[in-house]
Amino acid sequence: MKEKLLIYQVFTRLYGNRNTTRTENGTLAENGCGKMNDFSPKALKQIAELGMTHIWYTGIIRHATQTDYTRYGIPANHPAVVKGKAGSPYAITDYYDVDPDLAVDVDKRMQEFEQLVERTHKAGLKVIIDFVPNHVARQYHSVCKPEDVEDLGADDDPEQGFDPQNNFYYCPGQRFDPYFDLYHGQQEPYIEEPAKATGNDHFDNAPSKTDWYETVKLNYGVDYYAGRIGYFSPIPSTWLKMTEILLFWASKGVDGFRCDMAEMVPADFWRYATGIVKQEYDNLIFIGEVYNPYEYRRYLASGFDYLYDKVGMYDTMRSVICHNAPTSAITGAWQQTDDIRDQMLYFLENHDEQRIASDFFAGSAQKGMPALIASVLMQQNPFMLYAGEEYGERGMDREGFSGNDGRTTIFDYWSVDTLCRAAWKTLKADERRLYELHQKVFAIARKEKAVANGSFFDLMYVNGHLDRQYVFLRKAGSDLLLIAVNFDDRPVSIGVNLPAHAFDFLSIPEKKAIATDLLSGEKQSLELVKDGCVALKLESRGGSVWKINASKRK
Repeated sequence: MKEKLLIYQVFTRLYGNRNTTRTENGTLAENGCGKMNDFSPKALKQIAELGMTHIWYTGIIRHATQTDYTRYGIPANHPAVVKGKAGSPYAITDYYDVDPDLAVDVDKRMQEFEQLVERTHKAGLKVIIDFVPNHVARQYHSVCKPEDVEDLGADDDPEQGFDPQNNFYYCPGQRFDPYFDLYHGQQEPYIEEPAKATGNDHFDNAPSKTDWYETVKLNYGVDYYAGRIGYFSPIPSTWLKMTEILLFWASKGVDGFRCDMAEMVPADFWRYATGIVKQEYDNLIFIGEVYNPYEYRRYLASGFDYLYDKVGMYDTMRSVICHNAPTSAITGAWQQTDDIRDQMLYFLENHDEQRIASDFFAGSAQKGMPALIASVLMQQNPFMLYAGEEYGERGMDREGFSGNDGRTTIFDYWSVDTLCRAAWKTLKADERRLYELHQKVFAIARKEKAVANGSFFDLMYVNGHLDRQYVFLRKAGSDLLLIAVNFDDRPVSIGVNLPAHAFDFLSIPEKKAIATDLLSGEKQSLELVKDGCVALKLESRGGSVWKINASKRK
């Protein structure tokens, strides 16, 4: 049976931190930091028992920070170009190094990462790490690169705004001069001359506060100054260097890369790099952060195995959860990517998005449960869970640079309340129930062949009377699942119409059957008749997964 990919995203710096000081804008010494060693065999076993197949360790590669590690030979970063005390994991300072915050012994940080990969594999899980290809920290400088590797920018001609063989874009004759007050008490100014272009395609010397001002854009041979003309022959220097970086981490035993802002890097590069990497590591997967639906198929054709389904399914599910759209919108969302449905990664939370339970989203984790059941079980494609989501983490802390925005910070030293209390076994009753429900849903996804390998049939086109419920079928062999979820805030009794076409398309026999709800264990007699109707009761913000033996009568 084909495996359903279930990815557990952990913000590595936060996951194992049990320090509850939680001082706003606190330092490493004040607020503490999680370590790679916190992912013990016991912790990894629990993640596997939740039903996960992969762990995405977010923030492994060394990035800019305000913490001083110069005694370990790691260059200091000017605080004016670091967001938060801990820094953003997407402002890489050395592609060949591990974030020292994550190590118990900083001098052995790479060894600790290699041991983490080994432990993860022993737990039956696969490892995904970030690859950040579009931009680096303003003070990027590799001190850990292999001797035969040239550093990014080492051979650049900074007098050229664009050159196909430069690694960066420049503003010749202009000093870096952001359009806001960059300094917060620092006496020594940050000097960059000529200024480099900023990571979010800002090509002058004066980014604003809302720009990715702490990063610089990498040059893949595209001349943005002349209207995005590509110069890809000879192969640009950046292509060669970034492919070597991918090969370096693949050699460490990782099983996949989540590629940050992949669509800001030309598809031609991805075709080149993934072809080389997969030739040597053929089971390695690439997950792309691509937000433009018109680009999905081009990036899949360039070597990506999976793409974020953010502007389609995520945005739709969020609207349905908040009662800003009817459940029929879910049908429209999957139809937009039906030809590539197995390659779309569904999720309800990640480090960029607000927590479901936050005041900025639904205000309650339970309100997201029907979306979870539907998102995990409706297709064969992967699903991603963000650590803490399974307990209803609210993300309502004011951590520092991040502010109180309903997200779990990626910039600050902090600890996550629900993860701490889960480790201490002091979760509230509703949080334990939420975890158990997640566990049941993922077990269905892993064990039921109708989910991992079966066909999908959306029933909404004959159930137009349902605007806060979503119903569909999954079938493989004689196993039939009738799945119904309720986004309403009250329990409901509904009639679900079963069209004749579903019986013909899925080869369902007409029969009376005893159905078992895989979530509650409840049993119910159902009559399967073409163009018939079955009556179901649904709890508020809940759902049912009715399993039916659909073998023909003898």
